[in-house]
Amino acid sequence: MSKVESGMESMIDMYIFETNTLLEQLDEILLRTEEAQTFTDDDINEIFRIMHTVKGSSAMMGFDDLQLLAHKGEELFFIIRENPDHLEDVSFVYDLVFRMSDLFKAEIELIQAEGDYVATDFSEVLADLEKGASMLTDETNTSVRTSGGIDASHGESPEDWGDDVVTVRIYFQEGCKMENLRSFLLLNKIREEAEVKDYSPKDIENDPNASDIIIEEGFTVTFKADNNDSILKLVENAINVESYEIIHKDSGKAENAETAHHEEEPAESAAVPEAVEFVPEKPAKIPAPETAVAVPATPTANTNQAAQLNAGKQSIISVNLAKLDQLHDIVGEIITTESMVISNPELEGLKLESFLKSARELKKLTDELQDTVMSIRMVPLAGPFQKMNRIVRDMKMKLGKDAELKIEGENTEVDKTIVDSLNDPLMHLVRNCMDHGIENSVEERLERDKPAKATITLNAVSSSGEVVITVSDDGAGIDTEKVLRKAEMNGLLMKPASEYTEREIQNMILLPGFSTNDVVTEFSGRGVGMDVVRDNIEKCGGSLTVESKAGFGTTFIIKIPLTLAIIQGMEVKVHDTVFAIPISTIRQSFKVQNSEIINDTQRGEMIMIRGECYPIMRLHEKFVIPSEITDFEDGILLLVETDGKCVCLFADRLIGEQQVVVKPFPSYLSRYNIKGAGLSGCTIMGDGSISLIIDVANLIESY
Repeated sequence: MSKVESGMESMIDMYIFETNTLLEQLDEILLRTEEAQTFTDDDINEIFRIMHTVKGSSAMMGFDDLQLLAHKGEELFFIIRENPDHLEDVSFVYDLVFRMSDLFKAEIELIQAEGDYVATDFSEVLADLEKGASMLTDETNTSVRTSGGIDASHGESPEDWGDDVVTVRIYFQEGCKMENLRSFLLLNKIREEAEVKDYSPKDIENDPNASDIIIEEGFTVTFKADNNDSILKLVENAINVESYEIIHKDSGKAENAETAHHEEEPAESAAVPEAVEFVPEKPAKIPAPETAVAVPATPTANTNQAAQLNAGKQSIISVNLAKLDQLHDIVGEIITTESMVISNPELEGLKLESFLKSARELKKLTDELQDTVMSIRMVPLAGPFQKMNRIVRDMKMKLGKDAELKIEGENTEVDKTIVDSLNDPLMHLVRNCMDHGIENSVEERLERDKPAKATITLNAVSSSGEVVITVSDDGAGIDTEKVLRKAEMNGLLMKPASEYTEREIQNMILLPGFSTNDVVTEFSGRGVGMDVVRDNIEKCGGSLTVESKAGFGTTFIIKIPLTLAIIQGMEVKVHDTVFAIPISTIRQSFKVQNSEIINDTQRGEMIMIRGECYPIMRLHEKFVIPSEITDFEDGILLLVETDGKCVCLFADRLIGEQQVVVKPFPSYLSRYNIKGAGLSGCTIMGDGSISLIIDVANLIESY
């Protein structure tokens, strides 16, 4: 993490989180307005607010380069806001602001990186932003004013302000530093909820000397809102606010202001014409915010309302992911310890009814604890899904292809760790759909009776302990003949070409180094790096497969677990070795007679179930375990399925269902292809021994 100004270290994580959130909101607004080819007043105000907030928070953190970048973007939209006549042709603004947003995100990644942070030179984009601002400036060469100097009352006099205007003076905690910027950020928050009429000192954003005035005299702001008491509560709960006092309330008219003044101040002060201009000496020591607030005329109703607002404000909190990871690990250890206690071999044969009753209650509570912790970590896929809109937009511009992104099931929730690991794979798949899946010309689509505009669809659904994500396009599909020829040329075929099924050929694009593109482009062809995409998905316990129909499009199917750390498993025994098989992959378990076994000369031992033949895999043979149980009638079969592939696993016996805390294999075993052999990790059993967790997808693949 880069070095920040002294005293700001604890705020850097919140700054990064809030800034990234605001930049994502900015991208969403720009994408929506670009599609509609129009800015509404609300859109302009929201973009201006985002720029304003990012600029202020960057300045507070001491990132001057980012503050200046946001300031130039803010100027751009200030001109658009103040000169709506220029909205007829602002298409160049989108590229400018998207570029600025990308640079901002890249800079934040640099801030998060290890080592000393060196600010990027933004001179080129700053010059382009200034050029864009000058293009929007009208013929009279109206000077561009920054937000810090804008009079919020837009030229109104105090007599025009109307009723229900409140003036409040705010004092910040002693020694908090940068009082001018703290006032600036607080002013922005008030602007979001109320109409700001005036504030003092004026140039708090750009004048560092304003801090001295605020320290001595406080920061004064006059506002009008539907619920002024909620704004007072906002001020009360603001960071680093020590206290505040209401100078004036109920009316913005001068005579009423004087009346309120007479009630609160000595007679010699009555000559002050406006409450907003009244600046008393700072009290020697003002109590904490809860007791410093002047009580409204109807304290009971307003106090209750404030309490409700405060309760709502505290209903959601931000928690560092590292703390959730630690909590998650502790819950995993609790589950393991619980299993060790309840399954202790020393308890076998003992009649312990009260113990068993307590154990069942403990099991119930630990299950609830696990579910709660899991639910805390679950986040919707809307975040990574919505980011793909930007990928489609940029590639539309560069490739000249007309396409739209359709999103379904974005509210499906997955573990936060898995969501973070999906960003790159989804981006790569969407880029490949745009570059190589969608036809190069509209004429090709029209010849096949397709709409001129292509569609890329992102879909997510939950299914039996896992999430299925599909990335599909309605483009040309995969040319299997071309794929097979390319694979043969590269020496990738493992059997005669004629023996490959259509689906096997389609999935060859996932092989390392495979590409159907003869020329490397900026976006590459479908297949380049697809093995990396598959590996990244498999690292989070998922799988990637391809389905395509020539002329009608291609679908990438991603299957990932809801969570990585704790799964429901069925434990089976092979001699002295215990395996855990994910419950979500088991279709059924059953005993068989030897007469039911079919011996196929090519595929080996098989069994017929409901009219379909399935191969049998003996686990003791697969993992070279000396087992005494080799007769099918003495053991048990489990039919497992993943990615549409099925196999029957033969084991000695079932132990039972068990929550399994997944532990990775030690790093020194990484030299061996353990995952490729069909094992995804291990877990600690109740008696302290180790159970191996079967990766069904890779087990079938290896078979």
